[in-house]
Amino acid sequence: MSALTHPQAANAALMVLLMDDDEASALLSRLTPEELALLGQNMCDLGEIAEDRVSEAIRDFAQAASERVMPAEGRVDKVRSVMTGAVGAVRADGVMRRIVIDEPRGPTALEIARWLEPEIILKLVADEFAQTIAVLLVQLDPMVAAQVLAGLPEEDQPEIVHRVATLGPVAPSALTMLEELLESRITESFGTMPLRLGGVREVADIINSAGKAAEKRILPVINKRDKALFKQIESELFKFEHLFVLDPQAMGALLREVDSDLLIDALKGIEESQRDVFFRAMSSRAADGLKDEIETRGRLKFAEVDAAQKRIIEVAKRLIADGTIILGDGDEDYV
Repeated sequence: MSALTHPQAANAALMVLLMDDDEASALLSRLTPEELALLGQNMCDLGEIAEDRVSEAIRDFAQAASERVMPAEGRVDKVRSVMTGAVGAVRADGVMRRIVIDEPRGPTALEIARWLEPEIILKLVADEFAQTIAVLLVQLDPMVAAQVLAGLPEEDQPEIVHRVATLGPVAPSALTMLEELLESRITESFGTMPLRLGGVREVADIINSAGKAAEKRILPVINKRDKALFKQIESELFKFEHLFVLDPQAMGALLREVDSDLLIDALKGIEESQRDVFFRAMSSRAADGLKDEIETRGRLKFAEVDAAQKRIIEVAKRLIADGTIILGDGDEDYV
């Protein structure tokens, strides 16, 4: 863009101003600092923009586009690149296999790893160097990475976290080595057997995104077909953070049914700001005492915090079922 003439730069600036904010931000993020400065300056210098000026910019843009030759060679790679940016590599590969005949490329070992359950990933990286595990963790969803980290030997976790924090730019050769390791481990551990992708947690995420109407339509059918699976999905749908919306009266009713030690373990695993909804349901003296006990409680394993939160969720479900507390309102009730 630095080689543009002034009219061209002004037209480019005007076209960016016509975009939605998200589209413009995505475009600007791909520019160099020099290009960004030039474009930004032209955007600021445009002043009042008359209707005929907008039409002129669009006409010039259309003219330039019509004069540009777009060869067919490399078109598949271009489409793949666009789709990968939109939906991710694994899903893009699935789409490309449907629309391109004899599409050869499948997901890489690293792309597959991003879709695996944490316990499977743990098996793949058992006894690996801290640096290798650190490179893998930064490729994963943060929640999955947290569960993988929690499943590793406790004595190794500080070193791995330190490596993640100081990782810096990752050389292509390091990613290649990680790919080769994962591919080898997947073959050794599972052979040609299909790996488990998705699961109960993914189903819960999909249902949560689909909305309450879809949940009410789908879950009763699941319950009739497989009660054990229904309970697993229901457990994933009802998270500890759902309790954060309780008013002080409802929270008070819940806390009266929860042992103090259990509550301390559960609150130890959330941010201080998130604990306020629990403290507001107590007297100032009780809340101060609980805060002190949380601070003096020693380090807890992720599994201990998770177990405490799940036990409190079970208490909440019981109170919701008997009408003691209500979570949500209208169509969003959890009943």
